[in-house]
Amino acid sequence: MGKGESRVLAQNRKASHEYFIEETVEAGLVLQGTEIKSIRRGKVNIQDAFARVENGEAFVYNMHISQYEQGNRYNHDPLRTRKLLMHQKEINKLGPAADKAGYALIPLKIYIKNGFAKVLVGLGRGKKMYDKRESLKKQTAQREMQRAFRDHQKM
Repeated sequence: MGKGESRVLAQNRKASHEYFIEETVEAGLVLQGTEIKSIRRGKVNIQDAFARVENGEAFVYNMHISQYEQGNRYNHDPLRTRKLLMHQKEINKLGPAADKAGYALIPLKIYIKNGFAKVLVGLGRGKKMYDKRESLKKQTAQREMQRAFRDHQKM
């Protein structure tokens, strides 16, 4: 892997099913101790994670980073609240938008970029049940078209 490339370590697949993602922002993470070692091994889970803006700073909650096996007493708390590193302009833009009813800040991906752990945070608007059904119908129709096209090409 080259210097500018990134490697996705965790993805929140459920987010696209639960939310309409309207805007995304790349943010750094403030980590301590052995957390980066666990992240590099892919021992991170963001399924239930969410972000919040408090006092002009962004934080991510419920992001589970497993303890590092060789970490002994210097290990970290797996569910600790972690600060997100974002420009103040981005925080000022996303904070009020996320406070509106039906909106949330959701971590979508965690990846390593230029040696640093990054989080792709999305501003999502919650889907209603009928929206979810509509999305599933579109995906199924798209899959069927792809399959039919592929089968037709083999002939």
